[in-house]
Amino acid sequence: MPNYLSIDTSAHASVALVDYTTGSVIAQKTSPKGNDQTETLASYVRDLLEENNEQGKNLAGIFVGVGPGPFTGLRVGLVAARTFGFVWNVPVYGVMSLHALAERVLRSGEGPEEFLVASDARRKELYWARYDSEGKLLDGPHVSSATDLPASRVYGVGAGMYAEQLESVGAKPWEQSFDWVVDAAHLAHRGIDDLLAGKDLSDTAPQYLRESDAQVPAFMKQAKA
Repeated sequence: MPNYLSIDTSAHASVALVDYTTGSVIAQKTSPKGNDQTETLASYVRDLLEENNEQGKNLAGIFVGVGPGPFTGLRVGLVAARTFGFVWNVPVYGVMSLHALAERVLRSGEGPEEFLVASDARRKELYWARYDSEGKLLDGPHVSSATDLPASRVYGVGAGMYAEQLESVGAKPWEQSFDWVVDAAHLAHRGIDDLLAGKDLSDTAPQYLRESDAQVPAFMKQAKA
């Protein structure tokens, strides 16, 4: 039976192979770094498929995190997933990356009536979104400083990075989740659930939320004009 490949590079390079029928994780790999997506992603995918006797053309599909995330890192995963999908002739499904954190909250059994998840957006800001107790997205995704988040329980690595600032505005960072980064396995779990619910996941457009740091030099703008 074919399986799903899952890829996310919104925070770290993360890949997973997930069982098509049960949703159980066959294998996964996530980089401990947050800036090596270009160097590691292709080898992670190759190793994952080879070590589990899987061939890309036999996959049921590919889930890919669409962000939010920094421009360069996020683009690596999206380009890779689209390329693999084209070469192997398998469907590619876009899933908001923060959904992976929400899925982990739900599977931990700790989710309150409403909660927030937060990841590192750099520039002293967070990517965040708000969910209900069943994982339905209520608000977001957003990018802002920690002090702009609502007074609610907050999960994810972002909660640990800015715990004091969050507490100062009445938010409640959950300490046991301070090392939770977006990972491909939980992304796939959310993707499978959404597919079973009949949701359209065909859109793989990136959610950057901010402009790229790369700017066109002034002389090039003048030449174009």
